[in-house]
Amino acid sequence: MNVLIIHAHPEPQSFNTAMMNLAVQELSAQGNEVELSDLYAMHWNPVASAADFGSRQQPDYLVYALEQRHNHQQQTLAADIQGELDKLLRADLLIFNFPLYWFSMPAIMKGWIDRVLLSGVCYGGKRFYDQGGLSGKRAMLAISVGGRPHMLVEGGVHGDVNTMLRPILQGTLAYTGMTVLPPFVAHHVPYISHEARLELLDQYRQHLRRLDQLQPLQFVSLNQFDEHLNPL
Repeated sequence: MNVLIIHAHPEPQSFNTAMMNLAVQELSAQGNEVELSDLYAMHWNPVASAADFGSRQQPDYLVYALEQRHNHQQQTLAADIQGELDKLLRADLLIFNFPLYWFSMPAIMKGWIDRVLLSGVCYGGKRFYDQGGLSGKRAMLAISVGGRPHMLVEGGVHGDVNTMLRPILQGTLAYTGMTVLPPFVAHHVPYISHEARLELLDQYRQHLRRLDQLQPLQFVSLNQFDEHLNPL
């Protein structure tokens, strides 16, 4: 299996970086080919702009998604985007590793999604959900949060963590066709002891060893809708 880990944390000694290093070690030991995109270390540019395109279908007005399609066809995408797209298309499993910022991902990772998940390749037209361009791939979030477990469940102060993450889980991963595995959530990380962090890392190792046993999250199928996307 080919695995791509997309990692976003600015501190090389952080707990998230320890999670990333553990995943590389564990998944490689399982016999997988693991690639890494360490976005801060790469100085990844998160800003989608006209500079991403070596040619323009519409020089006078930028429609980013249409230029993605055109430049992919013409093989004129910016080199950093093309390199990440190649990794993405090789991958059978994607792991997005990051600390939760404002109920979402860091801006640098959002910029990776904006620039790399190309229209015409990953989605477009009616190529979404189970008919998306990345159908057949699996994806998982591996995140750290400041809150305690009881704060991130239904009825808790922040609500269920999967509901909190729905724009990512459904609106990005499932939307592009990927099978979405349950996220691994390391709770209360900034406030716990070193020993407690080691226990969380061991829990993550066990999670990675059970990937094939995890029940994917369920989202809609286009078979539930007619040609105009009205519910059947």
